[in-house]
Amino acid sequence: MPENNKYHGYNELTPDTIVNAIESLGYLSDRRILALNSYENRVYQVGIENDSPIIVKFYRPGRWTNEMIIEEHQFTLDLAKQEIPVIAPNLIDGNSLFNYREYRFSIYPRFGGYAPELDNSDHLLQLGRIIAQIHNIGETKIFQARPEISINDFATRPVNYLLENNFIPIDLIDAYTSLTKDLIKRIKDCFDQAGKIKTIRLHGDCHHGNVLTRDENFYIVDFDDARTGPAIQDIWMFLSGDRQYMTSRLNDFMEGYIEFRGFNPSELHLIEALRTLRLIHYSAWLAERWDDPAFPIAFPFFNTQRYWEEQILSLREQAALMEEPSLDWHLH
Repeated sequence: MPENNKYHGYNELTPDTIVNAIESLGYLSDRRILALNSYENRVYQVGIENDSPIIVKFYRPGRWTNEMIIEEHQFTLDLAKQEIPVIAPNLIDGNSLFNYREYRFSIYPRFGGYAPELDNSDHLLQLGRIIAQIHNIGETKIFQARPEISINDFATRPVNYLLENNFIPIDLIDAYTSLTKDLIKRIKDCFDQAGKIKTIRLHGDCHHGNVLTRDENFYIVDFDDARTGPAIQDIWMFLSGDRQYMTSRLNDFMEGYIEFRGFNPSELHLIEALRTLRLIHYSAWLAERWDDPAFPIAFPFFNTQRYWEEQILSLREQAALMEEPSLDWHLH
């Protein structure tokens, strides 16, 4: 596992450092730099003399090991080789991960587009086809370095971190502690109800913001959170709203998915459990990065009394949702 999530600082990541990093690989920059919307890592569009701009991604120190990053790159490169529409890193002399001073970085082609419409049946159909093909490749190998999606990583450890580091307001500690203890039990119950589920290499963070639509084609981007887990992890984030709406969206998605791959309906028991894990983990993700100056600016709502009150309310709603029957879908 990575050594820790502690923020080490991007203070030295100046425009000169960015330009020098890419020029160390043989690029010639025109010094036009545009910061892109990324907080976990630092991502920039950099202009290149007499050529298209490139995207350079500087990795957060301490989050992933080199082996974990290279595994993610290899996964996306394998997908691209099979003409599955993903954005893979550029290879330079056979390498995809580079070092400049204390920073690790990779280079990607610039690629524009817009997010899909998740209430559009055709968009969900196409996404289902693509995700199924990603999963077909995902099951051909296993991650050796990258972790699995686990209750410990996404709930137990995050809850302990939040409590031990005094992020929960004093008057809400008892409520949060008892609620998360109950939620972890309910999450385990959902996994027990699903039974033995096959795990594969996944995108891991497959929401509409990581899908680009261009010329009526869809491309999956940002495999930074790739992990091992159940196939439904790459599906449930496309589903939100009330039960009827989610069922309709699920059917649209699955119509495309099953053209390329089978699906175990037992995994539907995991949707609300995985959603709960993400909610808990998100708070700890913010907390662990709170000493990165970019985070209080980008997420001013976090670590306020109101945030934690609303978080507890959302988690109580999840407790109720995990008691409901799973969504109804079956092969037509």
